[in-house]
Amino acid sequence: MSNKLTTLEVFLEPADNHRLACLCGPFDDNIKHIERRLGVEVTYRDNAFKITGKNTAVLGSAELIKALYLDTQPVKGQIPDILPDQVHLAIQEMKVLEQAEADEDEFGSEVFIKTKRGVVKPRNPNQGQYVANVFHHDITFGIGPAGTGKTYLAVACAVDALERQEIRRILLTRPAVEAGEKLGFLPGDLSQKVDPYLRPLYDALFEMLGFEKVERLIERNVIEIAPLAYMRGRTLNDAFIILDESQNTTVEQMKMFLTRIGFNSKAVITGDITQIDLPRGAKSGLRHAIEVLQGVDDISFNFFRTHDVVRHPVVQKVVQAYEKWDEEKSREKAEKIKLAEQAKQAEAAKAE
Repeated sequence: MSNKLTTLEVFLEPADNHRLACLCGPFDDNIKHIERRLGVEVTYRDNAFKITGKNTAVLGSAELIKALYLDTQPVKGQIPDILPDQVHLAIQEMKVLEQAEADEDEFGSEVFIKTKRGVVKPRNPNQGQYVANVFHHDITFGIGPAGTGKTYLAVACAVDALERQEIRRILLTRPAVEAGEKLGFLPGDLSQKVDPYLRPLYDALFEMLGFEKVERLIERNVIEIAPLAYMRGRTLNDAFIILDESQNTTVEQMKMFLTRIGFNSKAVITGDITQIDLPRGAKSGLRHAIEVLQGVDDISFNFFRTHDVVRHPVVQKVVQAYEKWDEEKSREKAEKIKLAEQAKQAEAAKAE
């Protein structure tokens, strides 16, 4: 399977802002649903849509968006809303997901990672490809929903490289962006302030190396924890660097991070483009990197989908249940907006 991304630009005609708003849904919910289900990134401006991802998924997404836009044609002067369940059914009817899955092969499925606590094996072709890409590329992006193994496998690859003395240290970093909570001023030194943000990385390290060894390596600065803001001005040689939650970096932060990488170093950047906690109007550095860096040698992009979730079996059901709930709420919201518009039109007609 090719590591290169495909980008396709689609122009929806005729251009109509009301139809485009119905297609995208409230807060772009329909677009996010397509991104999650098909493992692509969709950006748009007016009627120009740019889709980035693996070739089959991109082509399928383009056909899907075109078909959904046709469904927004006015009926008796009214533009019908595109509801999330319509998007879901369209994906099934057009067999877009099956085509995207058929495009995956078994490359990398035999890759495994050795740690002191045992062997870590990828559990599906997507994970196998991801691990193989980490081994063979200097910079690897892992993009997708929670539970797909992006961070865990990145830490496992870092531990494996350290054990084989391919690198001299592991550096873990993450933007300190509050996910909907105001934490205020945290007590303690730098490490204690940043630790809560990096807890998922710590958990993976403890599982693979044991608590005591991790503590010793941190004391010797073999494993270093640093907030992303403290990376400026550094050059990191002989290191394995993991940037977690990268969707919450700004464009400037992402560029700064990528230019810190020195000789004999690897970097893995993980994130979920549908879970951005940046202030409204700020562009995600991860989304920007996908657009700018595709096609650059020694950089690989890996897109995970909902069905790649490999935590406890109930986690996938939880993710699907939340998606279903989101779809229902989006449908209710769209119906309320439609009723409000109809009421306004009725009042305007009476006034005339």
